[in-house]
Amino acid sequence: MAASSGLMIAEAEHRFPVRIRIGVPSDGLGSRLDRIKSWLDENCGASGWAMTPSGTRGVLNDALSIYFGDATLASAFVARWCAGSKIETAGGVFEVREDEPMPRVGATLHRTP
Repeated sequence: MAASSGLMIAEAEHRFPVRIRIGVPSDGLGSRLDRIKSWLDENCGASGWAMTPSGTRGVLNDALSIYFGDATLASAFVARWCAGSKIETAGGVFEVREDEPMPRVGATLHRTP
């Protein structure tokens, strides 16, 4: 782990009480990473979260940690971005889902007679 990574991790652990770890697929996160960051900004605020490398088994880039200000936001993230209808971890690391959840459809306009 690079020294700067260690400083990033120490700062994130100091600022945020909740951490989740997600595994990075072998082909990477691709464009999902941008969508994940956008979701985090929209739901947690630009300064309300942090992301750091969190390697498992000594491999630096096979997992990452995301830090949150509270458990409710972390839970919402897991429900939105992690695989499985029953959220479980593989070796303590959540798996990122391959598909996109169904978009929310708003109610149609209602008119009273």
